[in-house]
Amino acid sequence: MVGHDVETPLCGTFRDQMSIIEMPLSEAPLCLSCCPVKGDLLVGCANKLVLFSLKYQIVNEELSVLDFERSLVIHIRNITPVEISFCVGYVAVMSDLEVLILKLESNPKNGESANHHPHKTNSPMKPAEGISNEALQLESDDFVICQKPMELLGEKSEQSGISVTLESTGLDDEKIKYFHVQHLLYRRFAPDISSYVLSDDIKLHSLQLLPIYQTGSLTSARKNSYQEKELLSLFCFFSLPHVGYLYMVVKSVELMSVYQYPERSQQAVLTPQFLHVITSNYLQCFTVRCSAAAAREEDPDMDSTVKACPPVSMDVCALRIQLFIGLKAICHFKNHIILLTKADPEAIPERRESPKRLLSRKATSVKLKTPPVAEAGWNLYIVNTISPVQLYREMVDYSNTYKTAKTQSCIHLLSEAHLLVRAALMDPSQLEPAEKAELLEAFKESCGHLGDCYSRLDTQCSHLALPYYKMSGLSMAEVLARVDWAAEDGSQKCERGLIFYINHSLYENLDEELSEELAARVVQMFHVAEPKQLPHILCSPSMKNVNPLTAMHYLRKLDTSGLSSVLVTLSKAAVALTMGDLDLHRQEMRSHSEMKLVCGFILEPRLLIQQKKGQSVPTELALHLKETQPGLLVASVLGLQKNHKIGIEEADSFFKVLCGKDEDTIPQLLVDFWEAQLVACLPDVLLQELFFKLTSQYIWRLSKRQPPDTIPLRTSEDLINACNHYGLIYPWVNVLISSDSLADKNYAEDLSKLQSLICGPSFDIASIVPFLEPLSEDTVAGLSVQVLCQTRLKEYEQCIDTLLERCPEAIIPYANHELKEENRTLWWKKLLPELCERIKCGGEKYQLYLSSLKETLSVVAVELELRDFLNVLPEDGTAAFFLPYLLYCSRKKSLT
Repeated sequence: MVGHDVETPLCGTFRDQMSIIEMPLSEAPLCLSCCPVKGDLLVGCANKLVLFSLKYQIVNEELSVLDFERSLVIHIRNITPVEISFCVGYVAVMSDLEVLILKLESNPKNGESANHHPHKTNSPMKPAEGISNEALQLESDDFVICQKPMELLGEKSEQSGISVTLESTGLDDEKIKYFHVQHLLYRRFAPDISSYVLSDDIKLHSLQLLPIYQTGSLTSARKNSYQEKELLSLFCFFSLPHVGYLYMVVKSVELMSVYQYPERSQQAVLTPQFLHVITSNYLQCFTVRCSAAAAREEDPDMDSTVKACPPVSMDVCALRIQLFIGLKAICHFKNHIILLTKADPEAIPERRESPKRLLSRKATSVKLKTPPVAEAGWNLYIVNTISPVQLYREMVDYSNTYKTAKTQSCIHLLSEAHLLVRAALMDPSQLEPAEKAELLEAFKESCGHLGDCYSRLDTQCSHLALPYYKMSGLSMAEVLARVDWAAEDGSQKCERGLIFYINHSLYENLDEELSEELAARVVQMFHVAEPKQLPHILCSPSMKNVNPLTAMHYLRKLDTSGLSSVLVTLSKAAVALTMGDLDLHRQEMRSHSEMKLVCGFILEPRLLIQQKKGQSVPTELALHLKETQPGLLVASVLGLQKNHKIGIEEADSFFKVLCGKDEDTIPQLLVDFWEAQLVACLPDVLLQELFFKLTSQYIWRLSKRQPPDTIPLRTSEDLINACNHYGLIYPWVNVLISSDSLADKNYAEDLSKLQSLICGPSFDIASIVPFLEPLSEDTVAGLSVQVLCQTRLKEYEQCIDTLLERCPEAIIPYANHELKEENRTLWWKKLLPELCERIKCGGEKYQLYLSSLKETLSVVAVELELRDFLNVLPEDGTAAFFLPYLLYCSRKKSLT
């Protein structure tokens, strides 16, 4: 044993010597465990567990040494460890008949100083559940004290009666410090008192914590450092001589599998793929469910229509048994099994005085007769386990014996093969690139085999055909090519797993078109198994190549009593259009009212819209309706949106593609759809966004004098009568418009719709003002819209100036409609002075100003008192002109 001083490290001879680290203990060690992730050591003594943390000390650039520091002491009472296991903060302790699993928790607060005082867990011990040392002393040859078996999970495991206390002994700068302990599992077994057997037959053995890491999470901190691994799931295994138990520990503690051995076991070792058990003469191999549990921890999409994995609850099975004479011990490293055997007869233990004492908690060791000379016959075997791919191939070949039956045994065997490959893929650090590619190919192949089984077998799990086929990467045509059509003719019932897969795949709008032959097979299959789905599957883009005569033949056979007759009618109309039979198409479309036809399109949107490469594409029926029944088309798409079958942007894109317009061009049919949305008052539609779309389009057409590409479905009068968002156009606007003849009817309609929107109660005027620039105020349209917006913004004085300058004949109708209540003062404060000033200037509009002044004076004479009326009159006016209004103002009080 050579020691070394870190401060003065050895250099030349260091590599040729063995470096031994001494770790002094105050008590004799009974067992120890090394953390497979961090490399820390946990040593078990009679009443405590001592944790030594692995440290990396860098001496220089070329030399780094390992050392251990005692960082934690776990004091335990009422259990004597025979075996322990430690893995990243999880501690498993096992006595002869008890197992305890703990989790050490670090302090979440950073920078807190280490507390060297013990932290004790509250573990109340009920008299019925525990046993005191005094009671143990009462044992005699006449009494056997046996405790009842018990399993406590989670917080309940604190009632086990085992006291656990933490004592931190590490340095203050230690990165990970454990301050709290959480009880996860306590299990106690009772010996079988019906038989008097040796003590080894009633003891637990092979305690092991098995970690499974996050796939592809290995990162190297530095060249000489250990590799950090992200823990995904943790499993605990322990075994009685004839029964083994496997628990899942991390997020929830639950029993996963129970292993029944055909004969008494001596030792077992658990790997992510297998459980290896040795008896006196046999090496047995069992399957495990660790990869199935870890897959569900790693992927939240597991057990859905996208991904699947064999269940954790699936029965385990023995793969093979190999004969070895005199097996004594077993261990595992990567793909190697190391066995220790002794060929000659083993030493016979000395019998004890009383077999009853073997059942006591006082564990006395078995005394073996010491051989007189050194024993011979010991052998060491290193057995290479078969590669996962090779074993997978053997299991698949064996499953072919069930190929015709496709029984549950076949599914079980293929599920075991699938889990075998999945487990191998969950540790990619051990795989070469070529080996990983081979495993991935085997994984997809196994998914295909499982999909075949579930698609042919009529069970409650037949829906699993869908996710397994998806994971296999097989196309729908490849899946259908695997079907034995000779055995599944039209007279034979097709299993629901295959029907479920095809139906779901056709609904997902895959960018895959089936051949005419396969499409005919699918139609025939659904006609026999799921006739109600026939109208739906014919609308799938994947069924584009189906013969329309075949489709019509099966549609006519449908009994519409259990179906929506309108859906069958629309399907027939679509097929008739494909056939070019317009008379049959019109006949089918006339057999139902427009409202029922809309309901039919809502039941199956793909009659109008299909998805191809992520884009909404109109069907041939939609293109035909655009020319013949555009109103029905708009109402149907509106119904789809109202029932959340199509989104707002998707609907807009659909109409643009339907009308052959680019992204920047708005077809009239899309404008009709926007107007229909306003009329329908859909709750999910953003009103102001819809207002913006419509006003922008109206303004663009008015500014460009661009007529719509098709006849609008609604006039402005229709919209005003049907929709609250379109308001009545103010009367003075009509006077303003009448001053200029609008010969273009479409131009007038767009203007009326824009004016009506501005007059409506819901329109946000301020948002549209910046977009009015294209509308020139030199035109009547621009002027009317400008004045309307200013009026809605309560800019009345500016409106009065604009109207007096551009259209004085509209000023009085404008004032009568707008200058009311709090704005009435503008009659004499703004309008009267402006008219008087313009009359003074004369000009061609003199008569219009004069008549407007007379109307204004009549209103002012009614509103004001005589004194106030005199004050608002111009000082340089002609008295004779104003005298009649003064006389009326002075007499109105006596008249009233």
